[in-house]
Amino acid sequence: MDLAHVLHQAAANTGIHAQLGGTYLCMEGPAFSTKAESNLYRSWGMDVIGMTNLQEAKLAREAEMCYSTVAMVTDYDCWHPDHDHVTVQQIIATLVQNAENAAKVVAEAVRIMPSMKSCKCCSALAHAILSDKKTVPPATLEKLRLIVGKYFD
Repeated sequence: MDLAHVLHQAAANTGIHAQLGGTYLCMEGPAFSTKAESNLYRSWGMDVIGMTNLQEAKLAREAEMCYSTVAMVTDYDCWHPDHDHVTVQQIIATLVQNAENAAKVVAEAVRIMPSMKSCKCCSALAHAILSDKKTVPPATLEKLRLIVGKYFD
C-alpha cells in the first residue's frame, strides 16, 4: 500500500472526509487568487491551489523519502458563487481545525503504516545521479553521504 492510500485510510479511520487523488497547483504567496486566476486554475483541472508543497515534494524525492500531500482546504477561493469572500479570521479558524485534523490523520497513519521499503521512493536516485563519481570532492560526498552514499560506495 503506498503512502497516499495509507493516509486516505487514516482519514477514514478518524472520521475525517478525504478525497484520494487530485491535482495541486503551487502558486507564489502568501496571496489570494484573483477571480481570473482562480477560473484559469480551474480550467486547467486543478483541484487544490496552495502556496507550499512543491518544494517539499522535490526535497522528499531527492532524499528518497515517501511523500504524499495532505491538502486541507481553507476556502473555495473566489470562484464559487455560493460562498462569500473569506476573511483572515475565517481562514485562521479553519487552519486551527485543519491542524487538529492533520494531527489525527498523521497519528493514525503511523499506527497503520506498513513497511514502505519496497516502494519506488527508496531508489528514486538510482538513475538520477549523472556526475562522474570520481569527480565528486570527498567533502561534498561526506555532506551528502546520508542521501547518496549508497550510490557512491
